[in-house]
Amino acid sequence: MQQPKPEGMTLKLKQSLGSILLAGALLSAGCSASVGYRVYDPYRSDYHVWNRDEGGYYDRWVVETHRPHTDYKKLKPEDQKSYWNWRHDHDDHH
Repeated sequence: MQQPKPEGMTLKLKQSLGSILLAGALLSAGCSASVGYRVYDPYRSDYHVWNRDEGGYYDRWVVETHRPHTDYKKLKPEDQKSYWNWRHDHDDHH
């Protein structure tokens, strides 16, 4: 039985390492997409990450204020202001 040449092993190792790094990059990109996006609150001059937690606060605000559920991005500016005022009063945000 013939032993593999060191050059062949090095090439296979490089290919394997490249595949592992690519897979890691793709997985981390997928994970970051689920984290959310930043939303600027111009009334308090701060940012919030719009993720599952913020969405939960938003859903609560919709119910408590008896509003139709509308995507936050499509709210009128005065409704966005109303949400942020409510949000800062019901806050665990820093």
